[in-house]
Amino acid sequence: MSLQPFHLAIPVNNLEKADHFYGNLLGLKKGRSDKHWIDWNFFGHQLVTHFTEKSNNKISAVNLVDEKNIPVPHFGIVLKWHEWQNLAKEIKSKNIKFIVEPYIRFKGKVGEQATMFFSDPFNNMIELKSFKNESNLFAK
Repeated sequence: MSLQPFHLAIPVNNLEKADHFYGNLLGLKKGRSDKHWIDWNFFGHQLVTHFTEKSNNKISAVNLVDEKNIPVPHFGIVLKWHEWQNLAKEIKSKNIKFIVEPYIRFKGKVGEQATMFFSDPFNNMIELKSFKNESNLFAK
């Protein structure tokens, strides 16, 4: 199955802060932009930060997974194992505050994965994860 890129638009109340966070801290490549939005290459997918004066993002709920409070809603990407490890080190070095520190969940079980959660400056929750065995992405 070939995957098509997804498109996700998220609210931000300051495009300069969004530019700094997504461009400088996360290292995403900027695409087209306007005075009201910026397109980002989010690992081959289109992420758009849209300016809105009232960016009141809040965690609607938390879900206990592997003894961690996982923020809902959140978005993210599944990376290759070595990419996740390198990015975890890079994010730590940039002092981004983690909601869930990088760790391996479900060790020794089907679905074993590396994961980390953090938010952008506008409370958009982000998860970066990786499966040691990608064929277990949907395994039960």
